[in-house]
Amino acid sequence: MHDGELILVAGALLASGLLASLVAGRVRVPSLLLFLGLGMVVGSDGFGWIGFGDEFTDYELARSIGIIALGLILFEGGLNSGLAEVRPVLGASISLATVGTALTALVAGAASTLLFDFSLLEGLLLGSILASTDGAAIFALLRHSTLRRRLAQTLEGESGMNDPVAVIFVLACIEALTDPEFGTGDAALLVISELGIGAIVGVAVGWLAVQGFRRARLETPGLYPVASLATAALAFGGADVLHGSGFLAVYLSGLILGSATVPARQTVAAFHQGLGWVAQLAMFTTLGLLVFPGDLGEVAIEGTILALVVLLVARPVAVFASLLPMGFSFRERLVLDWAGLRGAVPVVLATFPVIEGVEGARELFNIVFFAVLISTLVQGSTFEWVARRLGMTTNEPALPRPLVEAGTIRRLGAEVLEYPIGHEDAIAGAAVRDLGLPRDAVVNVIVRGDEAIPPRGSTRLRPGDRLHVLLRTAAAREMPKLLERWRDGPIGPPARPSRQIHGRRPVFSSWRWSETDGDPADVRELRGARSVEQLRIRRDCPGGLWALADGRYGLSGPLGAVGSRQDLTAWARRRMRAAQPDERAWLQTIIGALASDLPPTQERDRAS
Repeated sequence: MHDGELILVAGALLASGLLASLVAGRVRVPSLLLFLGLGMVVGSDGFGWIGFGDEFTDYELARSIGIIALGLILFEGGLNSGLAEVRPVLGASISLATVGTALTALVAGAASTLLFDFSLLEGLLLGSILASTDGAAIFALLRHSTLRRRLAQTLEGESGMNDPVAVIFVLACIEALTDPEFGTGDAALLVISELGIGAIVGVAVGWLAVQGFRRARLETPGLYPVASLATAALAFGGADVLHGSGFLAVYLSGLILGSATVPARQTVAAFHQGLGWVAQLAMFTTLGLLVFPGDLGEVAIEGTILALVVLLVARPVAVFASLLPMGFSFRERLVLDWAGLRGAVPVVLATFPVIEGVEGARELFNIVFFAVLISTLVQGSTFEWVARRLGMTTNEPALPRPLVEAGTIRRLGAEVLEYPIGHEDAIAGAAVRDLGLPRDAVVNVIVRGDEAIPPRGSTRLRPGDRLHVLLRTAAAREMPKLLERWRDGPIGPPARPSRQIHGRRPVFSSWRWSETDGDPADVRELRGARSVEQLRIRRDCPGGLWALADGRYGLSGPLGAVGSRQDLTAWARRRMRAAQPDERAWLQTIIGALASDLPPTQERDRAS
């Protein structure tokens, strides 16, 4: 092809992919299935628009495209998940990815040996290829699902971690088939080295990427996706060069980067989401080119039986056994069983034995493709219905609602984030003053439907509202924990301990703040008294007004003070006489806050 023709074909394929995704949403079938069909239609056995010679049989090119695409998809999956999402179900995800994958490979391998007259080792190779659930298929499924968050988190973690395990099993089986001296000890060493090196490289590259993102001041937000793409390439390539699992490394690096508060985070996430779709389209279309529909009839019956064995026997055994001590209910395990979609990963893995010259590898490839076709069509089309029938869905999307950058003003040292309030969020119904924002953050505006509401401390938040939060970059590090409280609670000031009754007047003291007193914006203790609640935040400089555990009040900032309400109020009134405008405004705030902060008995007296 001429350059123009090649670009035209690429554009036509991308447009066809977009059309396929729209059609898939209308007819309720996985879009990935249509991508595969697209490759078959334009391939040598279809219209013949793309072919090298009489037919496209470049398995090495297909494998390279598949590996690059899978790396990008896994990185995007880790980036969107983050450790905070995976941590609650980390044990379950690891168990499914290791024990579950091994059990699936054994059961499917035994069935393959009986169905196709394979040797035991050949059957285990086929079982290992089919043992991996597909990250692209799982992430695409969850984007349009309302599955309970705990189950969605488990599937996210499993799909990101079981691909490396399945790849290692496949490599071990191929080595055993091509090298008679390859034994059990060699297989164990391969598993340990691949997973160990992959984990170390992934964590190291992810940590270094976070430090680089936080310290580098790139000229434009468009450069941050370049940096994240470099992170993915360094993680995968570094692990692979050291004979480790590149898939595990790239997933872990994405997971660590997605867990950190870094500049242009949503710009990076949006870039990789789009890149992930391009990778899926390229991978599935390329794999579709390798399939010749005329050859599938020879394995249709056995392939269907094998797909049903994986779906109805191997996957249930793996899920129920690996999650036995994890506290999942019977219905939850059924949903996780039905969510074990086979997609592009098994098809990519099926190219490995073809390239290595394993006997009967072409037949094995067709069997895998047919089994994947059945799994994607049956499970992908019915998963949401099954989950709903089992009562495992909610009104919230399965994937977390991402923060959206309303604008990037990093050059001024600040960011604007948008947070959508869901029906199950703890802050739904709370007042703005109870959000617990750090000193360097403020709610800019509340968007309610088509109306923009200027926020006040007493403004009540409703489900469906969108909070626009302006914060300095330094305060962004506090946001992940704060967002977790917004979602799960508790919201509002903590319950104060009962006030201590003293037989003498409380001691009052004031002093000039020093480094030994700690951070005036984050006070844990003042003059031996524990801080229990921050009543006001000082905006012109670090500082605040605090309620102390012994019933007194504390002031932090350029000057510190501790005493009773009356003493601190009198002190503030005296200082106002010679104070500068900023300090005077702050002292007025203190006086008003102390006047309104009454104990429960005085509140009742005033109300009566």
